[in-house]
Amino acid sequence: MSAMLSNFTRLLIWIPVIHTQADLGSVSESVRLLYTRRIGRQKRKEHIRAVDQMWRSIRGEIKRLDLDIGKVRLYQDGLPDCGHEEEIVRGLAQAGSQNHQILLGLVEKGAKLTGTESSELLMEEYRLARQVLTLLDRGETDKLTKFQDETSRIILQKRDRCIAERIDRTLQVGETGLIFLGMLHSLEGLLPPDIHVTYLGRLPRLARRDGPVGEGKQRRSGR
Repeated sequence: MSAMLSNFTRLLIWIPVIHTQADLGSVSESVRLLYTRRIGRQKRKEHIRAVDQMWRSIRGEIKRLDLDIGKVRLYQDGLPDCGHEEEIVRGLAQAGSQNHQILLGLVEKGAKLTGTESSELLMEEYRLARQVLTLLDRGETDKLTKFQDETSRIILQKRDRCIAERIDRTLQVGETGLIFLGMLHSLEGLLPPDIHVTYLGRLPRLARRDGPVGEGKQRRSGR
């Protein structure tokens, strides 16, 4: 990593990701069937190829960072702060998750894996997701309510606050954090100003909070 970047006390590299079926655990098969039914097999194959390319690009970008691996701390959306983080990552990596294979490879080289989310909030979102998937699977979209949409939004906001607080508590002076974060998430206004944030692939250009936030808004609005 460049000398300029190493001068900052706490650096967070934000890696926006698209989750795959292998990342979704027990709901993965339901999601696969529903997604295939809605867009068709050919479109799904094209989507899989595009996501595979994204992960190849992410692997290459991380390698090019030339990080001091002993000073790297890893954060992952969906990974609870529970004491079994490496076991969870290993299981998902073995199931085929490229996201977790990258994490595991970095851990084995000496990076620190950090539980990132509240188990309680993840379970709350899981229960809501199961309800929504059941209705979608039955074709009962008319029963999806504004309450469910609002509940999902509120849970996501709570998760984002928890993620930001966890990063602030655990990212030490002199460390570089890598945060793998799904594109629906936003850490806008949640991280303290002494944590310098940039997106993977945009180094060595650094941005404070309002840098990635503005770019993130454009990305989400153009989705």
